[in-house]
Amino acid sequence: MKVIKGVTQFTYQQLQCCLFPAIIVMSLGITKYISIGTIPRYDVLLFICIMTQLALLYFKLETKDELKVIMLFHIIGLVLEIYKVQYGSWSYPGAGFWKIGGVPLYSGFMYSSIGSYICKAWKVFDLKMSNWPNTKAVILLCSFIYLNFFTHHFMVDIRWGLIGLVFCLFYPTWVYFTVGDSRLKMPLSLSFLCIAFFIWVAENIASFFGAWAYPDQLKQWRLVHLGKITSWYLLIIISIMIVAQLKMTKKEIK
Repeated sequence: MKVIKGVTQFTYQQLQCCLFPAIIVMSLGITKYISIGTIPRYDVLLFICIMTQLALLYFKLETKDELKVIMLFHIIGLVLEIYKVQYGSWSYPGAGFWKIGGVPLYSGFMYSSIGSYICKAWKVFDLKMSNWPNTKAVILLCSFIYLNFFTHHFMVDIRWGLIGLVFCLFYPTWVYFTVGDSRLKMPLSLSFLCIAFFIWVAENIASFFGAWAYPDQLKQWRLVHLGKITSWYLLIIISIMIVAQLKMTKKEIK
């Protein structure tokens, strides 16, 4: 009974954190089957994302500082999307007025929704880190991770080496979180993997609803390759590092 109660409470708290991603997924599902006149679907999704972001700020579900971080995710993600689409990693075959380099602007909100999730999880689960690595080392590692997403198209893909460095750097780091009345902990590197897996699940749902299409999904939808989990694993480290730096800075100011 205690286990069931704990799982229920954990699920409830996760749902609280997933408001923005859930709205995007629901919007993808609705707009796939229902069109709004002659307005392109991608532009409708952009409008929904902008209104959602404004609503979260208006109802104080996000702070202005968190919004700045979330918009940084948007820029990081959009730049990556434009580059990847040019290399044919995936595509946005639908029509849309608000596009840059073949990438609809709403796509950046899919990355910023991850930032929104992390910011909310920090508060809802009362996250605390122990033995956080040297900040300069973390920033340097994240820089190499982000750079590898670009360079692996014409150089050796070093993602497995980067994953090894992540384990070495974050091996002593633990994350503490609260579920109901219980205070729990787990290795931070393991939490990276858990989040990456669930983002991969969400990616399958989003691609099924036509958010974008990988080359092997253009004719018929199929499951996203499991290898994408490693990409999300590395990308989530950048996301958590950005939010962690915000929290550390605010703590120093106080």
